[in-house]
Amino acid sequence: MNSVLRNRCLRLPSSDPIPRHGGECAVNSVATPGIALAALCTVLVAAAAAVYWFAELDSAWVPPRAAARGATQLAAVALVLAAALAHLWSSLLVLAVMFVAAVFTSARRSGSGCTAAWLALALAAGMAAVLPMMLVSGVVPIKGVALVPIGGIVLGGAMTATSLAARRALDAIEQRWGEVEAALSLGLTERDARMEVIRRTAADALLPGVDQTRTVGLVTLPGAFVGVLVASGSAYQAGAVQILVLVGLLLAQSCSVAVTIELVARTKVRRPR
Repeated sequence: MNSVLRNRCLRLPSSDPIPRHGGECAVNSVATPGIALAALCTVLVAAAAAVYWFAELDSAWVPPRAAARGATQLAAVALVLAAALAHLWSSLLVLAVMFVAAVFTSARRSGSGCTAAWLALALAAGMAAVLPMMLVSGVVPIKGVALVPIGGIVLGGAMTATSLAARRALDAIEQRWGEVEAALSLGLTERDARMEVIRRTAADALLPGVDQTRTVGLVTLPGAFVGVLVASGSAYQAGAVQILVLVGLLLAQSCSVAVTIELVARTKVRRPR
């Protein structure tokens, strides 16, 4: 696993021949930028637009607009990352920008108004629980080419879990307020009364990550596995990176959800009145 994350080009096992060109290890070529890729993407988008129009799902312009926006954003991100990954300080800056974007996304999805700023603590808890151990152990080198991808995956998983947990918890408080009041009448503190209502519903936010870990390789092949497999051709290396990502996500999401429901229970995160 170390060798996978320490090199820009992912090397095959020593028993396999490695074609070399100009001192670089050769990698499998999939979706190489060019006319063929542009033509295929155009056809796929046009087909999606046709389905939208025929089934009357929405405006037929939705897929083309989404594709154009995605292509533009990816082009910009590729240019930024090409420069940022060359230095540790710029890589950390990229992660900081990603973190801010994740906080805003969780705030918007939770519908908790200004109090959603507290969700930054939940995201930070998830990241702090995982990344330091990965770096200190040496499994993930302190280099931008490894830190940004792994950190981005962990942050993305923590963001999704935080958003779902906050939304479900706040919905439960609104829909089951009578139960909260009943618990208060029995002598429970406001924090404990709220926690009785939200703990079970907020835990549902962890189900996607748990199911993905349970079914990996049987139902789905996640992005980290596919990416390393395509780049290196080694299923063993791909599996090593993927299990690292999955167990890291389990811990990050668990910590983020635990902090999120605690914030909701203590009314730090709440819906605007």
